[in-house]
Amino acid sequence: MTQTDNRFLSLDVFRGITVCFMIIVNTPGSGATPFSPLNHAQWHGFTPTDLVFPSFLFVVGNAMSFAIKKYHLLGTGAVLTKIAKRTALIFLLGYLMYWFPFFKLGDEGQFLPFPISQTRIWGVLQRIAVCYGIASLMVYFLPFRTVVVLSVAFLIGYWLLLLGFGDATDPLSLTGNAVLYLDRAMLGDAHLYHGNGGVPFDPEGLLSTLPAVVNVIIGYYAGQFVQTHGKTYESVTKVLLMGALFILLALTWDMVFPINKKLWTSPFTLLTTGLDLVIMGTLIYVVEIRQWNPANWTRFFVIPGKNPLFLYLLSEVLAILLYMIPSDGGSLFSAINDSLFQPLAPGPIGSLLFALSFMLLCWAVGWWLDKRRIYVRV
Repeated sequence: MTQTDNRFLSLDVFRGITVCFMIIVNTPGSGATPFSPLNHAQWHGFTPTDLVFPSFLFVVGNAMSFAIKKYHLLGTGAVLTKIAKRTALIFLLGYLMYWFPFFKLGDEGQFLPFPISQTRIWGVLQRIAVCYGIASLMVYFLPFRTVVVLSVAFLIGYWLLLLGFGDATDPLSLTGNAVLYLDRAMLGDAHLYHGNGGVPFDPEGLLSTLPAVVNVIIGYYAGQFVQTHGKTYESVTKVLLMGALFILLALTWDMVFPINKKLWTSPFTLLTTGLDLVIMGTLIYVVEIRQWNPANWTRFFVIPGKNPLFLYLLSEVLAILLYMIPSDGGSLFSAINDSLFQPLAPGPIGSLLFALSFMLLCWAVGWWLDKRRIYVRV
């Protein structure tokens, strides 16, 4: 699913750009507030950072459009087994990543147990796993029209569920939404994300996975369309127009159902897939049609695009380790920023320089793997 196809180099570049940007926004340097576009929207609203995770789901769908051809050569039992194993493994990797390193450091630096009862269940890779599993089953077993109808039902149905089962006065608030209610009922507060000012709420909750499945499905059909129609002006125009249509629908729907990444609202799905289609169409035009590739810039992004899941895991685990290692009364992560990047460029610029340096470190690992033709697939 991650091998480069020269005919569709633009899709590999898109995947690599997504991985690089995801690492940058996930690991800003400490000691300063990052530039506002590199932060998620507090609640309702949208920033460039909010596009990263949906784009990852979109490129998962792109990759599925290439892999699904092989599925049709297998029996139904083999396909179900393959999808189930991949879904379970990605979910498990995400769960273990949040549990890692399986202990906590106390206030005095002592090692304390990290019990399963306090681990976060949902998360980024967990959502990718579930969305991949559901989308794969849909596109493999159902005809195109049925998938479209179900996708529309997911988006509208999710809207109705939030309105019908959320708080009567404000069903889209942080503490009164149906996503939180369901996760609390199923898992309890201890298993949820607590990064929203200490409020237990998981932005990758179970119910909000429903519209996120549509991001993968649209990515799948976009990849299939490109393979079928090729790199032509007509195909690029259609991709761009479809992207513009989705953006228009999202902005219109936003008037009554706000764009919200943490709730993954239905207009958020339409906005992000619309932007992804525009980006994909632009890359096809630049890379495939015009072949604008001075200094072979596309190779920089193709390299991380060949090992996207591994490099994402590497970036998260490395950041966790830097936070765990004590240094100068704090963590090594903070010490690096306080002693190097903040003195070099105080404020958000220093934070960005650390993030870029961290991304380049992960990219270097990807370059080393690519040089040895090592591609970690799940």
